Amino acid sequence: MEPTTAGDRCQAVLDRVSDAVIADDAFLSTVLTGVLSRGHVLIEDVPGTGKTLTARTLAETLGLSFSRIQFTPDLLPTDVTGTHIFNEQANTFEFNEGPVFANMVLADEINRAPPKTQAALLEAMGEGQVTVDGDRFDLPEPFFVIATQNPVEQEGTFPLPEAQLDRFIIKTEMGYPGTEGELELLNRREQRDMKIPTAETQLTPDEVQTLQQVPEQITVTEDLKRYMIQLTQATREDNRTNIGVSPRGLQRLYEASRARAVMLGRDYVTPEDVQQLAQPVLAHRLVLETEAKVENVSKADIVDNVLQRVSVPGAETGGGS
Repeated sequence: MEPTTAGDRCQAVLDRVSDAVIADDAFLSTVLTGVLSRGHVLIEDVPGTGKTLTARTLAETLGLSFSRIQFTPDLLPTDVTGTHIFNEQANTFEFNEGPVFANMVLADEINRAPPKTQAALLEAMGEGQVTVDGDRFDLPEPFFVIATQNPVEQEGTFPLPEAQLDRFIIKTEMGYPGTEGELELLNRREQRDMKIPTAETQLTPDEVQTLQQVPEQITVTEDLKRYMIQLTQATREDNRTNIGVSPRGLQRLYEASRARAVMLGRDYVTPEDVQQLAQPVLAHRLVLETEAKVENVSKADIVDNVLQRVSVPGAETGGGS
């Protein structure tokens, strides 16, 4: 599939999702960038903004199977992955698949479950498989996790460790809809029996996998590669960070930038692609120094500062011509 065709297909998906979900176009594009990059997305926002509806609608539009896991303090790892059940008739143990066996999995309020249960997703997100009682089971393809967490109610929660945060290619916020968006929400609820809008299916799982291969065709000049490297190195050298962006984070920025180019119908990456994705791809990978935490320094501020300090390649180097 050519990048221009892939861009048209992505826009069709975004158009259908926005028919059902009241959300900022940039937010929906960022989430779809995660899908196209074969990564996973973490959404941190307050309740009631439509995170669950967004995930379900995106799955419907992409033609993917969908599963929602409500993470709670008493959730066990086997509640996520599945477990072996004894079949008395066959006198054998049979594996009963857990809710993680879906193309798109919504891990709702992931930070409410204990670390052992959170870790049950690590292998699935990193390897596309789960291991239960020594037996390995492959997950369906494509496989994609959207996790959510609430930033305001921190009591009784278990913050995600850096190793698991690093598994998410993108961390973003949905935000509140604007005035017109909230008016549309009220209009949709004017009748109590009005059905929640649904989106039409635009793709099949096979077509989604084909789309995920298109970024491999995208040109990234050496100047832009060096630009990405300089950005990530600058986060490590900043005296406010204890740990900067890892080489894995650098690769994720590269992959996400190529995916954004595809979504815009281009066969090359521009500096703007890198800049637009720097915050959602890099910020959550930073570990701040204690002094920076005390002074309430935000990770977003550090990434903004890095973007301002690192020289941007000239426009002529980003055209891929």
